[in-house]
Amino acid sequence: MDITQITAASQSGKTVASSSALSSDFETFLKMLTTQMQNQDPLNPIEASDYAVQLATFSNVEQSVRTNQLLEAMQQQFGVLSMSQLAGWVGQEARAAGPVHLVGQPITLSANPAATADRVMLVIRDSAGTIVSREEMPVSADAYEWIPLDATGAPLPQGLYTITAESYYGDSLLMTNDVEHYARILEARGGLNGTRLVLSGGVEIAATDITALRVPTTP
Repeated sequence: MDITQITAASQSGKTVASSSALSSDFETFLKMLTTQMQNQDPLNPIEASDYAVQLATFSNVEQSVRTNQLLEAMQQQFGVLSMSQLAGWVGQEARAAGPVHLVGQPITLSANPAATADRVMLVIRDSAGTIVSREEMPVSADAYEWIPLDATGAPLPQGLYTITAESYYGDSLLMTNDVEHYARILEARGGLNGTRLVLSGGVEIAATDITALRVPTTP
């Protein structure tokens, strides 16, 4: 039995249980309504319209519960479908902003500088937040192959780094933004907060943060 069948069986069980609960609630409501009619003041009986309002109110609540159950079932089915689609993402390279895992190889960056910038500086920080390098890069939104070197020109040690881009016009800083980079997808995880993707180096991001996918450039 695959995951779709298991999910369907689980949903079927939940639907039967929910329907039984609704039926039980309706029977309880009818008993309460009957008791109310039997014990009403003969000199001041409840208006028939009041009973109609109570029945209509319960019907609306019942309908809302059923609608919520249907939406929940649809959402879970869409979740299974989404995971099936994301299975094809594993092994691909995703572009997103977030920590960069360096292993001594060039990294494809997308800085997305300000439109009016005439100069862009890359600022590289290690896992402790210390700036280890600042270097100028082309003013372009195109992909940029960055060679990870420190301020002395030596290769940066393996580890996690954060990269930001500072856009300047002359000496004026226009904006600072996180730089997107490509990293390989190792795993896709579902959860209460949506689908999460695990990238190389253990970096975890939301699937909705992905802005592009590509076939890996290295084996």
